[in-house]
Amino acid sequence: MVEYVVYYGVSTERRGGSGLGLDAQRAMVEQFLQHADNVIAEFTEIQSGKRDGRPVLWKAINLAKKTRFKLLIPKLDRFSRKVSFISGIIDQGIEVTVCEHPNVATFLLHLLACFAKEERRQISERTRAALRAAKKRGAVLGRNAQALAAQRRLEKENFFETIRPEFEQAITDAGSYSGTAVLLNERGVEIFKGGKWHPQTVKNYATLSTRE
Repeated sequence: MVEYVVYYGVSTERRGGSGLGLDAQRAMVEQFLQHADNVIAEFTEIQSGKRDGRPVLWKAINLAKKTRFKLLIPKLDRFSRKVSFISGIIDQGIEVTVCEHPNVATFLLHLLACFAKEERRQISERTRAALRAAKKRGAVLGRNAQALAAQRRLEKENFFETIRPEFEQAITDAGSYSGTAVLLNERGVEIFKGGKWHPQTVKNYATLSTRE
């Protein structure tokens, strides 16, 4: 028998209220658990820019640390996309189990986060390379320009979802675009085109934060 503390994370208030995403996470946990396993506590958190950090996540972490039970999460990105955060939790001796990677040991989870980070970098680089090649072919003057622009917007939106928790927490902590830029740079949060965060960049990304 294995005893677990379960953590669910939902990105927005609306999704949390409607159950979108949460039902899928619960289904993953139900499929993962064996008959003899025991869930001693479940924590559900709605993450948004209005929240001051992620207090529910820390309650789950602290309970797992206190009881020495395993912390069970459906998907690694619902826990964190930041390699340093995952490594820090593991260094505290907390066993983390991820439903989508059931055969991966706790000490290897930070490697998965590294791989995900590198994959995002490669996607971004491929997108930029495709745009440069299209410009050389003169495609930007035709209908392909709109298609490429739409593809780039989609890539940017998809990338933003990988940094949304860190971005929205920085917005909450700083309370201004300039302050948020400073925090994001200090915390090593990536940016789609690379380089450093600036107040105008934060403002541009903030429009994505208000979308579903």
